[in-house]
Amino acid sequence: MAQRARIRLDPFLMAIVTAAVVATLLPASGIGAEILDWATKVAIFCLFFLYGARLRPDQALAGLKHWRLHLTILACTFALFPLLGFLLGFLPHAILPAALLPGLVYTTLCPSTVQSSINFTSIARGNVAGAIVSASASNLLGVFVTPLLAIALMNTTGQASVSVGSIVNLVLQILLPFILGQLSRPWTADFVARHPKLKLFDQASIVMVVYAAFSEGVREGIWGLVSIADIALLVAVCLVILALMLWFTWWLARRLGFDRADAIAIQFCGTKKSLATGLPMATVLFAGQPIGLIMLPLMVFHQAQLMACSALASRYARDPEPDAPAAA
Repeated sequence: MAQRARIRLDPFLMAIVTAAVVATLLPASGIGAEILDWATKVAIFCLFFLYGARLRPDQALAGLKHWRLHLTILACTFALFPLLGFLLGFLPHAILPAALLPGLVYTTLCPSTVQSSINFTSIARGNVAGAIVSASASNLLGVFVTPLLAIALMNTTGQASVSVGSIVNLVLQILLPFILGQLSRPWTADFVARHPKLKLFDQASIVMVVYAAFSEGVREGIWGLVSIADIALLVAVCLVILALMLWFTWWLARRLGFDRADAIAIQFCGTKKSLATGLPMATVLFAGQPIGLIMLPLMVFHQAQLMACSALASRYARDPEPDAPAAA
């Protein structure tokens, strides 16, 4: 019996949205804000330690035999998407408000998701092994590549500022724990694999990061910078970008001669942007800036990609001719 995907709201994203709403109504302040700031730093350190302990570098090495597939996916994630991010800067403010541009550009720089990319590829009867390798490699590289892209693209275009202090914090809060997690795998990998409920810590940490970021934003008056109409425009732009990438990744995969299973993996891995990695990384990279507005586009894009890919995966699963080309 074929697996089916249903369009639904992601509970994790709903928790994140709730945290943003609560922070808007009841932002942390005073000593509470200071405690929350330190708690967030500790949570981000632990979060990236666990990411490092989970990701298997041997998978990326084992996947080199199918290098064309993985190179295509990584090129979509870290070259084509950033190119779109660069081009977004030329859109008139009537289409994309200036206050939301940095967050949308940052969204294009984030690595792919792991779990949802693999799940949707599996439901759609795609190349699951290829999705596992590519999604894992994307997150492994993203810890290093995304900050470099942010420095190269966002600093030079003036869309946001990644300062020297941010780079130091990035090393201490993200790169160091991630590397320690990778080095600890001989002792921690089995424990992490046997305790999937550690994902709840990941999610709770990210929800706390969002609450802290939006609390800081409310104290600095971020909601005075955007309107409901601006947010509606953001949603529309995210949907256009997602639709374009879903179409292009499928077209590119078939144009390059990949079979249907590989094309599905390319489409689902090459169009995703990771909320779990992107949000805490943004907190460190853009400290002292309107971080709530930088997070908002990634939150919108994340839900849009889940809904669109859920519908596509369900459609592919029902396809009676798995070897026939299917339009995205």
